Amino acid sequence: MSIKNIRNFCIIAHIDHGKSTLADRLLEYTGTLQKRQMQDQVLDSMDLERERGITIKAHAVRMAYLAPDGQKYVFNLVDTPGHVDFSYEVSRSLAAAEGALLLVDAAQGVEAQTISNLYQAVDNNLVIIPVINKIDLPSAQTEVVKHQLMELIGCNESDILLASAKSGVGIPEIIQAIIERIPPPSGDPQAPLQALIFDSQFDSYRGVVALVRVFSGEISEKDKILFMATDRSFEVEELGNLVLKRVRTGKLATGQVGYLICGAKNVRDIKVGDTVTLAKNPAPRPLPGYRQVKPMVYAGIYPVDSNEFEDLRASLEKLVLNDSALHYEPETSSALGFGFRCGFLGMLHMEIVQERLEREFGQLIIVTTPNVVYKTILTNGEIQYVDNPTQMPAPGVLEKIEEPYIDAHVISPPEFIGNIMKLSNEKRGILKNTSYIDPTRADLHYHLPLAEVVFDYFDRLKSVSRGYASLDYEFLGYREGSLVKLDIFINGEVLDALSVIVHKEKAYEQGRSICQKLRKLIPRQMFEVIIQAGIGSKIIARESIKPLRKNVLAKCYGGDITRKRKLLEKQKEGKRRMKQFGRVEIPQEAFLSVLSTDD
Repeated sequence: MSIKNIRNFCIIAHIDHGKSTLADRLLEYTGTLQKRQMQDQVLDSMDLERERGITIKAHAVRMAYLAPDGQKYVFNLVDTPGHVDFSYEVSRSLAAAEGALLLVDAAQGVEAQTISNLYQAVDNNLVIIPVINKIDLPSAQTEVVKHQLMELIGCNESDILLASAKSGVGIPEIIQAIIERIPPPSGDPQAPLQALIFDSQFDSYRGVVALVRVFSGEISEKDKILFMATDRSFEVEELGNLVLKRVRTGKLATGQVGYLICGAKNVRDIKVGDTVTLAKNPAPRPLPGYRQVKPMVYAGIYPVDSNEFEDLRASLEKLVLNDSALHYEPETSSALGFGFRCGFLGMLHMEIVQERLEREFGQLIIVTTPNVVYKTILTNGEIQYVDNPTQMPAPGVLEKIEEPYIDAHVISPPEFIGNIMKLSNEKRGILKNTSYIDPTRADLHYHLPLAEVVFDYFDRLKSVSRGYASLDYEFLGYREGSLVKLDIFINGEVLDALSVIVHKEKAYEQGRSICQKLRKLIPRQMFEVIIQAGIGSKIIARESIKPLRKNVLAKCYGGDITRKRKLLEKQKEGKRRMKQFGRVEIPQEAFLSVLSTDD
């Protein structure tokens, strides 16, 4: 196959604009899958993706197409996620392609993630083919969306393709546009090998399966290869194409997309975004674009049964191969025992990791309160980054705390602007400006503290805008904030798993809420249990659980009051001694209940 007949492209869109359905139609039209083999969202291989109707992983597939003029073409499609949490998956998919189909829902129009993905594609010098999907919906506003796209990317009306991925309308025109508008790969087959790892999977029998795009040179089985970021060498065991399943070819040439198995069993050997080259004739420099992804949200993950700590470690190692954005390191908690501190890109990412650990690896886990990374400046000028409230320096040596801020764009119909502003002000947002994309779409530009956004901002935004508003954000930097560490004490002992860093104004409210919740959930003991919320040595909220007590006066009918008093004093002394030595057993449900909701 000539390099001139290869087309590498991806589909970018906001969540739920029809990427996976369009991919299904392209597979069907090119004959990659027969009608009887088809199912909805064929590239979304995880049950979780099907249930939620979202793409979590970038997927690659090779399609062979015979054009009406008799020319044979090969299309390599990399499907991408649409949620803001998975933007790192999108960036790697864009790095592996020469063109992108920009898909916009005819009923919903241009949304925040559409714009964000488009800018990423433009930065990667990709050819953009604008496509308006779902034109057969009764609520479709095709002409309005055309104007939005023309404003956004400066194209002509004739450049915009109209389609309905569900019914197959416009698919031949999209195929023709891919052939005519997207350029073939431009690499040099004679140059030293440079191949980008844009994804990886874990196979229980073969180890790590790396998905690669070859930019220059070629690679064959038995070649000795070098991973440039990790500086590790391996011998290639198997190479091939991805046609929904692995098809062995023994060789990959310039411009091709495929898979590579080299017997790597360790998660640290292969990094997604790394460059593969030949050990005997290495490339002078790696491909641009490799960067370590930075987690935005941290939480502790602990096994319910502490004996399963090693199983949880093995499960996380395998999961990291499928999800390179997940970071983890061991940590201990006096309340929960041994576990891991995990870094996520956002709350949806955290939810997905939790569900995958439970479903795919059968792990029973507890996830602690999510929090972001704070920057602390000490009185001696030293800077420390804190991703766990228990690491917060003592108030005596702390000069100031800075929290991460994000640059957020909320796109919404004008009638919801008041509700969105009210919500954003509650979350300590700073409105920078408001602009209109068209008369039906406003873009509110905010600077928001990330800690306020990660919990429930996205859910509440959807709620106050009846689902019409969309959010996209990127990291802005650190700013000083009036923040304090809120500790929860049970009978004077700190419960480290429930420590949180909060804004001073919200500390009392949150402390009282956690104390009230724990009072209902901790069972009564033989002695009094005192639950307190405190900032440093200052207690700001208190609840107590009365002890279980036997009626010691039951046998005293009549008689002197001093005898009754003596019995009550004796009981009181016993309770006091019990409190000294007794430990409060806190049930798992208490942790789960307090950690799962953020009031």
